[in-house]
Amino acid sequence: MNILLELFVVTFKVLWAFVLAAAKWLVRPKEKSVAGQVCLITGAGSGLGRLFALEFARRRALLVLWDINTRSNEETAGMVRHIYRQLDEAAAAPRAGEDGEKEAAPQGSLQVYTYTCDVGKRENVYTTAERVRKEVGEVSVLVNNAGVVSGHHLLECPDELIERTMMVNCHAHFWTTKAFLPKMLEMNHGHIVTVASSLGLFSTAGVEDYCASKFGAVGFHESLSHELKAAEKDGIKTTLVCPYLVDTGMFRGCRIRKEIEPFLPPLKPEYCVKQAMRAILTDQPMICTPRLMYMVTFMKSILPFEAVVCMYRFLGADKCMYPFIAQRKQATNNNEAKNGI
Repeated sequence: MNILLELFVVTFKVLWAFVLAAAKWLVRPKEKSVAGQVCLITGAGSGLGRLFALEFARRRALLVLWDINTRSNEETAGMVRHIYRQLDEAAAAPRAGEDGEKEAAPQGSLQVYTYTCDVGKRENVYTTAERVRKEVGEVSVLVNNAGVVSGHHLLECPDELIERTMMVNCHAHFWTTKAFLPKMLEMNHGHIVTVASSLGLFSTAGVEDYCASKFGAVGFHESLSHELKAAEKDGIKTTLVCPYLVDTGMFRGCRIRKEIEPFLPPLKPEYCVKQAMRAILTDQPMICTPRLMYMVTFMKSILPFEAVVCMYRFLGADKCMYPFIAQRKQATNNNEAKNGI
């Protein structure tokens, strides 16, 4: 094809993509069903992972929960089973048929499976993944959610904690995806969700290891998405989730400028997950919460670095992590820091 003609076609497709994106803002796309599909969530024992599990359970997905903490993971499973019982009771309730007689709605066989897994250890991931395939079946929806933060300035952070942050927040995505993607490719069906962070799109001081791990997760996700497109595997969807600071306690103490904070408070975890679920179920490639994060990312890309620094200082974002780090240091000194938080 003549290169000028091809350029014209590409320009038309780009403009059409803008039109479709605008249409989705005006007309909410229909959510797809995940009922009966196997959904695996890492870091399901608490925080966003637990909330994702509950949301998928309400949609009748078959849940596989991974977490390094067996007790908290079982607590999440108990909540999921409670939702399943409610759904079964509602489905079993008699309803009036067209002829006036009563008929029972069919009940589904909903189950939840729990596995204790350290996603930062490659062999642990592969071994647990094999157990899942044998005991549950092939995974259709993979939610890479597990994450940790060290809470130390770079020169004060032990090398072991830096490695741990990179392993859990970034490398684990490689291992889980390699474990479950082959069957998705064979079936041309599946969905891979990467729960990253706004700190995977732009950074701040004091959390170099965390930012690097989240930038890595974002890069991995984007490259994987392009690879699936290049392979024309349109049945496998991907969604990148990049929320602003979420009030889960992970970054307790983090503060921006007090005059700005009322306009940009930490996100409620429930709101963050509901927004992410809507993006996942409508096959949205990326979701930033709140939407202001899109603008921040764009401005970071076009503004000179010194201009970005000025904006950070005005917002109080340049040292927003310092109170959090100070709290973690105090907790460590008092032997109150918890493993893996």
